[in-house]
Amino acid sequence: MKKAIVLLSGGIDSATCAMIAKEMGFELYALTFDYGQRHRVELKASKALADALGVKRHTILHLDLRGIGGSALTSDIPVPKNSGASDKGGIPVTYVPARNTIFLSLALAYGEVIEAYDIFIGANQVDFSGYPDCREEYLLAFERMANLALKATVEGKGRIRIHAPLLHMSKDMIIRKAVSLGVDLGLTHSCYDPLPDGKACGRCDSCQIRKKGFLTAGIPDPTPYAH
Repeated sequence: MKKAIVLLSGGIDSATCAMIAKEMGFELYALTFDYGQRHRVELKASKALADALGVKRHTILHLDLRGIGGSALTSDIPVPKNSGASDKGGIPVTYVPARNTIFLSLALAYGEVIEAYDIFIGANQVDFSGYPDCREEYLLAFERMANLALKATVEGKGRIRIHAPLLHMSKDMIIRKAVSLGVDLGLTHSCYDPLPDGKACGRCDSCQIRKKGFLTAGIPDPTPYAH
């Protein structure tokens, strides 16, 4: 089986993306990042999903992006609630500077070591919060750069492919796809500002996008919300 690196955050998109990679016949090597995020409860979700998906190996890399800050997810900036930022076209304070560039670069390094040249990321540019590193032009540019950057690609041992199968899907379409593939969405976590007990706040942009997605899809939302 061909190997694939799957960025597994613990959310709906990454879980669905991983299952798509599995359905395509790839052997999954899941990569999760503990980067000092406010919502570290997603790490627990990623572990549960990795087990449910039957990945070959699940690796959690520890970074300290709080040392850089600049985001409500990695510094002491309040997470916006009931803001509707995802509908305004602006880039909200939950954007983490260069996050996908950092994550994809580490996925490249890992993939070169284990000879996995396919990388799956649950990026989406339809129902998202306006993050610039979730756009198709960014991912295509990264793929071009990646093929110039590695010893393995320069020596002709492989060619990097960045797969973003959810890129042009709305959240309700992703949820329907996940259900059709048998993904247990009850294991996923989306909230940016969970309560101490891990329960989703129900009011941040990510919770609102999740709620709307289930409602539009006509599928019951298994998430226990605080609000």
